[in-house]
Amino acid sequence: MAMTLTEKAAYIKGLAEGLGLDESKPETKIINALLDLVDDLSLTVSDLEDELALVGEQVDAVDEDLDALESYVYDDDDCDCDCDCDCDCCGDDDEFFEVECPACGEVINVDEGILESGSIECPNCGENLEFDIEYDDEEEDED
Repeated sequence: MAMTLTEKAAYIKGLAEGLGLDESKPETKIINALLDLVDDLSLTVSDLEDELALVGEQVDAVDEDLDALESYVYDDDDCDCDCDCDCDCCGDDDEFFEVECPACGEVINVDEGILESGSIECPNCGENLEFDIEYDDEEEDED
Protein backbone atom coordinates (compact mmCIF):
# COMPACT_ATOMS: atom_id res chain seq x y z
CA MET A 1 0.00 0.00 0.00
CA ALA A 2 1.35 3.43 -0.96
CA MET A 3 1.98 6.04 1.67
CA THR A 4 0.06 9.31 1.65
CA LEU A 5 1.84 12.65 1.44
CA THR A 6 1.36 13.29 5.15
CA GLU A 7 2.77 9.84 5.98
CA LYS A 8 5.78 10.47 3.74
CA ALA A 9 6.39 13.86 5.35
CA ALA A 10 6.23 12.30 8.83
CA TYR A 11 8.58 9.49 7.73
CA ILE A 12 11.18 11.95 6.42
CA LYS A 13 10.88 14.05 9.58
CA GLY A 14 11.45 10.89 11.65
CA LEU A 15 14.52 9.99 9.61
CA ALA A 16 15.97 13.46 10.20
CA GLU A 17 15.28 13.25 13.95
CA GLY A 18 16.91 9.80 14.03
CA LEU A 19 20.14 11.20 12.63
CA GLY A 20 20.72 13.19 15.81
CA LEU A 21 21.68 16.33 13.96
CA ASP A 22 23.27 19.12 15.98
CA GLU A 23 20.56 21.78 16.51
CA SER A 24 23.15 24.55 16.78
CA LYS A 25 24.40 24.12 13.21
CA PRO A 26 22.83 26.31 10.50
CA GLU A 27 22.41 23.30 8.19
CA THR A 28 20.20 21.57 10.75
CA LYS A 29 18.05 24.68 11.14
CA ILE A 30 17.53 24.79 7.36
CA ILE A 31 16.71 21.06 7.23
CA ASN A 32 14.19 21.42 10.08
CA ALA A 33 12.57 24.45 8.42
CA LEU A 34 12.28 22.55 5.13
CA LEU A 35 10.78 19.54 6.94
CA ASP A 36 8.21 21.81 8.59
CA LEU A 37 7.40 23.29 5.17
CA VAL A 38 6.98 19.82 3.64
CA ASP A 39 4.71 18.85 6.55
CA ASP A 40 2.56 21.98 6.06
CA LEU A 41 2.37 21.44 2.31
CA SER A 42 1.36 17.80 2.70
CA LEU A 43 -1.43 18.79 5.12
CA THR A 44 -2.63 21.50 2.72
CA VAL A 45 -2.65 19.07 -0.22
CA SER A 46 -4.54 16.53 1.88
CA ASP A 47 -7.17 19.14 2.78
CA LEU A 48 -7.48 20.17 -0.87
CA GLU A 49 -7.95 16.54 -1.92
CA ASP A 50 -10.74 16.14 0.64
CA GLU A 51 -12.44 19.34 -0.55
CA LEU A 52 -12.07 18.28 -4.19
CA ALA A 53 -13.70 14.93 -3.42
CA LEU A 54 -16.62 16.75 -1.77
CA VAL A 55 -17.00 19.11 -4.75
CA GLY A 56 -16.89 16.10 -7.08
CA GLU A 57 -19.74 14.47 -5.16
CA GLN A 58 -21.75 17.69 -5.32
CA VAL A 59 -21.16 18.03 -9.08
CA ASP A 60 -22.28 14.43 -9.57
CA ALA A 61 -25.48 15.15 -7.60
CA VAL A 62 -26.17 18.28 -9.65
CA ASP A 63 -25.52 16.32 -12.86
CA GLU A 64 -28.04 13.67 -11.81
CA ASP A 65 -30.60 16.36 -10.98
CA LEU A 66 -29.97 18.04 -14.33
CA ASP A 67 -30.43 14.74 -16.16
CA ALA A 68 -33.75 14.24 -14.40
CA LEU A 69 -34.82 17.79 -15.24
CA GLU A 70 -33.80 17.43 -18.90
CA SER A 71 -35.71 14.17 -19.07
CA TYR A 72 -38.79 15.84 -17.61
CA VAL A 73 -38.58 18.90 -19.87
CA TYR A 74 -37.49 17.37 -23.17
CA ASP A 75 -38.98 13.87 -23.16
CA ASP A 76 -42.46 14.38 -24.58
CA ASP A 77 -43.08 10.62 -24.69
CA ASP A 78 -44.01 10.60 -21.01
CA CYS A 79 -46.50 13.46 -21.21
CA ASP A 80 -49.98 12.31 -20.19
CA CYS A 81 -51.57 15.73 -20.28
CA ASP A 82 -54.99 16.53 -21.69
CA CYS A 83 -54.28 20.19 -22.14
CA ASP A 84 -53.92 22.89 -24.75
CA CYS A 85 -50.13 23.04 -24.46
CA ASP A 86 -47.39 23.22 -27.08
CA CYS A 87 -46.00 19.74 -26.44
CA ASP A 88 -45.86 17.27 -29.31
CA CYS A 89 -47.88 14.67 -27.42
CA CYS A 90 -51.02 16.77 -27.64
CA GLY A 91 -50.85 16.96 -31.40
CA ASP A 92 -50.37 20.74 -31.34
CA ASP A 93 -47.72 21.20 -34.02
CA ASP A 94 -47.92 24.94 -34.59
CA GLU A 95 -45.86 26.19 -37.47
CA PHE A 96 -43.93 29.39 -36.82
CA PHE A 97 -43.16 32.09 -39.34
CA GLU A 98 -40.43 34.71 -39.24
CA VAL A 99 -41.63 38.28 -39.70
CA GLU A 100 -39.24 41.21 -39.96
CA CYS A 101 -40.37 44.52 -38.52
CA PRO A 102 -40.00 47.17 -41.23
CA ALA A 103 -39.36 49.89 -38.64
CA CYS A 104 -36.53 48.36 -36.59
CA GLY A 105 -35.56 45.21 -38.52
CA GLU A 106 -36.27 42.90 -35.55
CA VAL A 107 -37.14 39.33 -36.63
CA ILE A 108 -40.16 37.99 -34.75
CA ASN A 109 -41.41 34.40 -34.72
CA VAL A 110 -45.20 34.22 -34.96
CA ASP A 111 -47.57 31.30 -35.27
CA GLU A 112 -50.53 30.98 -37.61
CA GLY A 113 -52.96 32.17 -34.95
CA ILE A 114 -51.18 35.51 -34.67
CA LEU A 115 -51.08 35.86 -38.45
CA GLU A 116 -54.81 35.18 -38.66
CA SER A 117 -55.52 37.79 -35.98
CA GLY A 118 -54.28 40.35 -38.49
CA SER A 119 -51.76 42.34 -36.45
CA ILE A 120 -49.22 42.34 -33.65
CA GLU A 121 -47.15 44.97 -31.89
CA CYS A 122 -43.39 44.66 -32.41
CA PRO A 123 -41.89 43.75 -29.03
CA ASN A 124 -38.73 45.71 -29.85
CA CYS A 125 -40.02 49.09 -31.06
CA GLY A 126 -43.80 48.96 -30.53
CA GLU A 127 -44.63 49.35 -34.25
CA ASN A 128 -48.00 47.85 -35.20
CA LEU A 129 -47.41 45.08 -37.76
CA GLU A 130 -50.40 44.16 -39.90
CA PHE A 131 -50.79 40.88 -41.75
CA ASP A 132 -52.85 40.17 -44.84
CA ILE A 133 -52.95 36.42 -45.44
CA GLU A 134 -53.92 35.07 -48.83
CA TYR A 135 -54.34 31.34 -49.25
CA ASP A 136 -53.76 29.59 -52.56
CA ASP A 137 -56.93 28.18 -54.09
CA GLU A 138 -55.28 24.75 -54.22
CA GLU A 139 -54.76 24.72 -50.44
CA GLU A 140 -58.42 25.67 -49.80
CA ASP A 141 -59.61 22.94 -52.17
CA GLU A 142 -57.56 20.34 -50.27
CA ASP A 143 -59.19 21.33 -46.95
